[in-house]
Amino acid sequence: MKTDQLDARLIELLTAEPRIGVLEASRRLQVARGTVQARLDRLAERGVITGYGPDIEPAALGFSVTAFVTLQIRQMSGHDPVGHRLAAIPEVLEAHTITGSGDVLCRVVARSNADLQRVIDLIVDVQGVERTESVIALDTPVPYRTLPLVKIASLP
Repeated sequence: MKTDQLDARLIELLTAEPRIGVLEASRRLQVARGTVQARLDRLAERGVITGYGPDIEPAALGFSVTAFVTLQIRQMSGHDPVGHRLAAIPEVLEAHTITGSGDVLCRVVARSNADLQRVIDLIVDVQGVERTESVIALDTPVPYRTLPLVKIASLP
């Protein structure tokens, strides 16, 4: 199913005001409450909307260093066991299997550069990880975003 202009407007509204209720969203979008609820249900069923939780800023929690760590793993065990072990490290925010010279790319956070060493040591201790390479993010000129995709996906 294609995402249309109403879906895009609804997602944009929820992005700007995540705590808005269905009734207020219907008033602002000038559609029936049932329409908004049905759209939300459909978008969730299709996996377009994956959650309604708050966005968290790691730096505000004291994790001011962001790094991207490329892992080379032993190929005999595959990616899944390594992924499950990485998930046990709270500072690993996400991990992706990748193409290229590495096998897995992780976005990690730490309290300081010294703390980043501790986090990398935890990653290196994961069974199946052979080697890591890290780069520290200096700034975020384009933060994680999806709204531009929603807008172009809804175009006819």
